[in-house]
Amino acid sequence: MKIARRTTPFILTLTLLKLTACLAAEVTLPSIFSDHMVLQRELANPVWGWADPGESISVSINGQTQTTTADSDGTWRLVLSPMPAGGPYTLEVLGQSQRKTFSDVLVGEVWICSGQSNMEFRMRAINNSELEMLTANNPQIRLLAIERVGTQEPQKDIKGQWALCTPESVRNFSAIGYFFGERLERILGVPIGLIGNSWGGADALAYVPREKLEANPAFAESLEKWKAKVAAYTDDVHEKEVERYQAERKKYIANGRRGNPPQNVYDPRVGQHRPSNIYNGMVYPIIGYGIRGIIWYQGETNAGRAVEYQQLFPLVINNMREDWGQGDFPFYWIQLADFRAEDDEPSDSTWAELRESQTMTMNSVPNTGQAVIIDVGESFEIHPLNKRVPADRLVCWALANDYGFTDIPYESPQFESMEIEDGKVHVYFYPVNKGLYPYDSKEVKGFAIAGSDGKFVWANAKIVANDEVLVWSDEVAEPVAIRYAWGSNPIANLYDGHGGLPVTPFRTDNGILSSSAEE
Repeated sequence: MKIARRTTPFILTLTLLKLTACLAAEVTLPSIFSDHMVLQRELANPVWGWADPGESISVSINGQTQTTTADSDGTWRLVLSPMPAGGPYTLEVLGQSQRKTFSDVLVGEVWICSGQSNMEFRMRAINNSELEMLTANNPQIRLLAIERVGTQEPQKDIKGQWALCTPESVRNFSAIGYFFGERLERILGVPIGLIGNSWGGADALAYVPREKLEANPAFAESLEKWKAKVAAYTDDVHEKEVERYQAERKKYIANGRRGNPPQNVYDPRVGQHRPSNIYNGMVYPIIGYGIRGIIWYQGETNAGRAVEYQQLFPLVINNMREDWGQGDFPFYWIQLADFRAEDDEPSDSTWAELRESQTMTMNSVPNTGQAVIIDVGESFEIHPLNKRVPADRLVCWALANDYGFTDIPYESPQFESMEIEDGKVHVYFYPVNKGLYPYDSKEVKGFAIAGSDGKFVWANAKIVANDEVLVWSDEVAEPVAIRYAWGSNPIANLYDGHGGLPVTPFRTDNGILSSSAEE
């Protein structure tokens, strides 16, 4: 008869230890920590993740080791001592029984590239894309493209990992982001990390946590509209929309794919317009990762709500700064480009109003900057294919303010003041670096003037000093207000220097006027 072997206490204990090790929570980190990542130089960089409650965690890199203990829910966080630019290094995360290793880690400059479609606009779609991508082979530049996730619930992690910049990896990365980083790498000679978290068509409301929006009456109307929209779009409605799309798609294919393809189903509950969706899905998971600053290109979706944007845009900036806890880090953006048919007559424009709100934000929120591109847009293309010029104007802000290149012109002249004398208006600008200049014409174009009736007409304009323009019209004997480059697609040609930085669009009439129906 076969007798079963009795399990000894030693064997039983060993078995239990192995089982316990198997059941222990894995030491994990969010996906923003991966091979090829870039850590911000000269900054105390946070590192965080999850493990067993009470588990001891150590993180080592470049000769330093920092330790901590996971809290009661298994979350752990520690901070690395600041490091100069360099690498590649290995970052090692050690738990009580597990080890994670991240290789090819660089230390340099990290920038988040955020906004909507003009920031998301991919390298493969720009002017000269083939040539630009062929030269985008630089292992000192690292790219992290965050996948789109829209949700009302804050997420712990993102989808996406760091990659070396190659012609293939840059193909679907932000063109603005890449050109910005490529200039920095060539000039500074340090590694550059670029984090892309844009979403085409995004509303700025989607970048702010709901509690912050609900605390401000300025957003009450938008929130109520969204509450009604979400309530009306039920699962049943969504299923019917999917069925409709599938039927139309089948018919389109059967018809030889002639004509326009049917539009895919858009679920507003998880889309890029719903307030707080992008914040929860794409911003919240990376809060605290060491960065130098944020570059931003957004506003098209908010055109038509410029008054709201006056409070919304500063809230986006201030909330991100508050979340990150790195003080007033630099936040630079690209102003809306010219778009739609050229303006034949002076008129109101929601795009002009949105640009004004962007300028107002720069003048009220510290350590911000705006790249004016009123000369780069295209009449019938909301996504200008020239992304090099906007990125260059944007990078000048960073070079001048953050990297010590103080002699480089970076800020477009703005309206400073005006004086009315003998039916003519003396307009003064600041800052002016090389002197005002009418580009591509001896005639200064783009000014409109109005009397007390508020009716604007095109004006004559003449540069009379480096920072002064004289504006008048025989049709307006007693002027009270002027506008410059005010319109969706204004004809305007005033620059600081020959082909330098364009003068910022502005108006002197008080407040935001009622939006026109054209938009």
